[in-house]
Amino acid sequence: MPHITADDGAQIFYKDLGTDGSPVVLSHGWPLNSDAWEATALFLAGHGHRVIAHDRRGHGRSSQTWHGNEMDTYADDLASLIAKLDLSDLTLVGHSTGGGEIVHYVGRHGTARVARLVLVSAVPPLMLRADDNPEGLPIDVFDGIRAGERANRSQLYRDLADGPFFGHNRRGDVAQGFRDAFWLQSMACGHRAAYECIAAFSATDFRPDLEKIDVPTLVIRGDDDQIVPFEVGGERSARLVDGAELHVYEGSGHALPDTDRDRLHADLLAFIDG
Repeated sequence: MPHITADDGAQIFYKDLGTDGSPVVLSHGWPLNSDAWEATALFLAGHGHRVIAHDRRGHGRSSQTWHGNEMDTYADDLASLIAKLDLSDLTLVGHSTGGGEIVHYVGRHGTARVARLVLVSAVPPLMLRADDNPEGLPIDVFDGIRAGERANRSQLYRDLADGPFFGHNRRGDVAQGFRDAFWLQSMACGHRAAYECIAAFSATDFRPDLEKIDVPTLVIRGDDDQIVPFEVGGERSARLVDGAELHVYEGSGHALPDTDRDRLHADLLAFIDG
């Protein structure tokens, strides 16, 4: 299995699909891995793009390090991957926590290799409520996730899959296979990495990173997202990126790469090729 070695020696697993077309890097959500993007990777590779999807450290097939489970290191790992594969004219696509990872990469490493960004149900600008972020969610929400992670993480992931992650609690129509895949990928994440990443995705302030983005950016959101509510992310991120384009999927939730796959794929391809 292909890996690159990060600055601290951690092994970062990645998939590399497709042709020599313009590269696309797909960054996954918490506590998943690159398998969450497999349908999108297959679609984009089938339309002439080189598609790279990695497992964030602590997740999936990458090293389960004790340290480094925070956004600075995630962004630096991504920079190592991009540099070692010598990618340029690159599209970065991030879902949920992955959206935070790619904008923090831009904040720390710039856009010299990046042609465009896509944020899908992404955690920026800042999920945690603060005096200067009254739209955020109270810390009790994230403390509850941490408590579930400590007490019975297998049940936590089952509850998320059967409930708010896919919106199954709203409609009861999400295929069992999607929910099982979420649980399976989540259980492959290291316990410490999953626990510490809760703070990484909820308490990292991405507003300075968003203001540094100087490439075309597409923000895609469902207006019934129960994980990163629309009023917390989405529109606020689009306002902070000069010229960003906002697509709102009416009635859709958080897990757009699964629940709204065809529409998402069409939007991604039109934006990347356009």
